Amino acid sequence: QVQLVESGGGLVQAGGSLRLSCTVSRSIFSINVMGWYRQAPGKQRELVADITSGSSTNYADSVKGRFTISRDIAKNILYLQMNSLKPEDTAVYYCNAFVRIVSYWGKGTLVTVSS
Repeated sequence: QVQLVESGGGLVQAGGSLRLSCTVSRSIFSINVMGWYRQAPGKQRELVADITSGSSTNYADSVKGRFTISRDIAKNILYLQMNSLKPEDTAVYYCNAFVRIVSYWGKGTLVTVSS
């Protein structure tokens, strides 16, 4: 079992920045893929960014150049640095870890971007 706890969400004005953190209950060194997803009201959950155990990263087109995913392996934390935030980035952001054949989710953290 893997527990994921997100933090760092909040209210920010358009153009501002936030850094989300996902604290993991076990070593993240060998986790196949970790990622950030988001779900806006009335919409499906979508991938924001992910990172593999080999440190390859992948971003949704809508956040490329503005968001950066990273890991602190020593602290077992996954980050999402979000810059130049837009009102359309408003959503609940979820951390995900894919370990072998099981997908684990955190409970999410709300990000609200005001115009």
